[in-house]
Amino acid sequence: MVLESSLLWEDAQSQVGYKVLYPTPQLDFGPSSETSLQAAISSCRSNSVPFRLLTPADVARHFSDAVLLPHDWIGVLSEGAGVLKPTKAVSMFQALAFRNGVVLKDNVKVTGITRSGPGGLLVVSTNSGKTFYGKKCVVTAGAWMKKLVKDVSGRDLPIQPLETTICYWKIKQGHEKDYSIDEGFPTFAAYGCPYIYGTPSLEYPGLIKVAVHGGRPCDPDNRLWIPDSELMDLLKTWVRDRFGGRVDPDGPVSTQSCIYSMTPDEDYVIDFLGGEFGKDVVIAGGFSGHGFKMGPVIGRVVADMLLHGEARGVEMDYFKLDRFDRNPRGNVKQFGEQVGLSSHNLSCQLE
Repeated sequence: MVLESSLLWEDAQSQVGYKVLYPTPQLDFGPSSETSLQAAISSCRSNSVPFRLLTPADVARHFSDAVLLPHDWIGVLSEGAGVLKPTKAVSMFQALAFRNGVVLKDNVKVTGITRSGPGGLLVVSTNSGKTFYGKKCVVTAGAWMKKLVKDVSGRDLPIQPLETTICYWKIKQGHEKDYSIDEGFPTFAAYGCPYIYGTPSLEYPGLIKVAVHGGRPCDPDNRLWIPDSELMDLLKTWVRDRFGGRVDPDGPVSTQSCIYSMTPDEDYVIDFLGGEFGKDVVIAGGFSGHGFKMGPVIGRVVADMLLHGEARGVEMDYFKLDRFDRNPRGNVKQFGEQVGLSSHNLSCQLE
């Protein structure tokens, strides 16, 4: 799916005539004993993904001391990653959809999905009072997926919304190029507790994104909208220690509230809703903080399911809801939980 998604991003960009995806290297790092990092290395080997194992000295040398690791950590450098400009990407797909006759209704909340009768049309009700009719329906309600599906079908999806904060940190004057995508700085992920990720300077010149890949459980209709102070303290320490004084560690200069839709195994839910809806309603959600980059191929899969009753070239058992009937934790993993942490029960310490 990753390869197909990359090709579909390229195809969409060629149709609109501008870029939203910028390729980068990927640098993963953490303690050499970290199980999840070792699992990532094993995954590279088993899938024939080229990579280089780096010592802390190698990392410092390769990135001109812009990244500093403790002596007992390792780095894993690979290709095939990238940074998306999300707002521009959404606009791109909307523009392509409009070319094909799509009508977008902003700020219209779906309140119900029913049938007009046995085998009849689907009826979508909204808070605007307007009703829509159709033979097929796709539900991609993000953090509201659990609520909507529960209201529509009575089915309780194993999806937990988490409120998280995206943080942008000021690169100190004279070091802007050190962390620029144009100079080859990578996307990166630090394995351990907490799991921290980031991207090079691109959308906001002079700023680098560094954030915790996790958050606190929330009600998407009643979230706090403020950064978690304990996680911010962890990030300040991390930025100070990892970037050698080249990034201001006093706090992010810009933050954005965001909601993850977490499943127990951090894998997607893409399935037919079933019941009275049979194969006429497809649900796609629970993307667990790593779905946006796969958006094009997810769209292709969902379209296949609606048009043909199945998806071509994808092992769909991995995404079906009944995996949670077999195991409440879902798909068995080789790595530990990375995202589902709350700052209120963190027991880890940053080095």
